[in-house]
This record gives sequence, structure tokens and C-alpha cells, in this order.
Amino acid sequence: MKIFLIGLPGSGKSTIGKALANRLTMDFVDLDEEIELREGKIVPEIFAAQGEDYFRRVEAELLREWANADRSFVMSTGGGTPCFFDGIRLINQYGISLFLDEQVDVIVERLENNQHRPLLRSDNVEDMRAKLERLREARLSIYQQASITVSSPTVSKVLSSLSLS
Repeated sequence: MKIFLIGLPGSGKSTIGKALANRLTMDFVDLDEEIELREGKIVPEIFAAQGEDYFRRVEAELLREWANADRSFVMSTGGGTPCFFDGIRLINQYGISLFLDEQVDVIVERLENNQHRPLLRSDNVEDMRAKLERLREARLSIYQQASITVSSPTVSKVLSSLSLS
């Protein structure tokens, strides 16, 4: 079984993915970490040096490799993974997709001081909120093709319960 978590950056994919993998006794895979291992650079450095197009090609290649792998796992994808190079089709073909539909305001609170996400870098909270709202609008129709959708406030409740255990 392959489970792919999709959603906006900061929606809780890695946190929930790790807990889900643990509960199911499956491997956890963070696609961004796999990209960093392959490239020998962190995501912001890849964006700065090679650009987003290059990053998306590497991301799609690794997604394809993992999707075709003969093993079970829970994967936290990047926020754009399902949106490029027919990623959502590949994800749904090879596994179960779980869309974490978190509210933009909640994500902004989580990411306010996080500069590791190149598409969301901003000088102020309102700019970040506007960027997230634009991303959500552009990507929602793709995210909604997921096998399962978990909407806020459920995502927040899951994350809160995980932090208490």
C-alpha cells in the first residue's frame, strides 16, 4: 500500500504522515528530503541555483520512482507535487491520496517564522497569506482529485492530538 499526503505547504503533511506511517508500521518518506538527498542541497538552494522548473522535474522523477517502487510507504509530498507533470494522476494510479485541506489562516500561524519554503518567503504575514491564498486557488481543483479529503478543523485536531502524545 502507498499513501500520498497532499496539500498546501504547512498543512501538516509531514507531521501527520510520520504518525500515520508509525501507526501502520510503514516507512515514512518525505519527498522534499529525498530531493535534497539526491541533489545534495536543501530545497531553497535548489530553487535559487537551478530554479523552480528544474526542481519540479527532479520532484516528478523521484515521485515516479517511488510510485513504481515495490514497497509500501506513507509519503509527504511537496505542496506542488500533484500539480506538475501529471502528478495527481500518478499518485492516484499507484496509491491512495489524502488531501489535508487546512485553512490558510492556520497555515500562516504555523509558518510565520519559517523561511525554508521558497514559494512562501515574504517580508510580512499579509504577503504570506496572499501567496497561500493564490496557491490554494490555483491548486485546489487538483487537490480535490484526491481519494480522501480531510478538512479543517479536523486537520488541526489531528495535529493537536499528535503533539500531545
